[in-house]
Amino acid sequence: MIVAVQYDFVPERTESRLAARPAHREWLASLKADGRLVQAGPFTDGLAALLVVDVFDDAALDELLAADPYPKDSFVISSRRTWTPLFDFGR
Repeated sequence: MIVAVQYDFVPERTESRLAARPAHREWLASLKADGRLVQAGPFTDGLAALLVVDVFDDAALDELLAADPYPKDSFVISSRRTWTPLFDFGR
């Protein structure tokens, strides 16, 4: 199932989140390499980001998100919604 996950960043925890950004991006690259990441990136306002992932089920999604190196108090998952893409983005 394809799931769009929105991270809303906690402004007071920006410093710790940014310190973990290199590890977070390495984690994203590993997800892309194994085919679980469809697309990801921050919104232009810098307040949130979107991850679109391909997972087997909700348990796999929970496991995937738990592995994110971002400090857990630096963001809130405000939305987890299954998604039906209409076009292939070159995965």
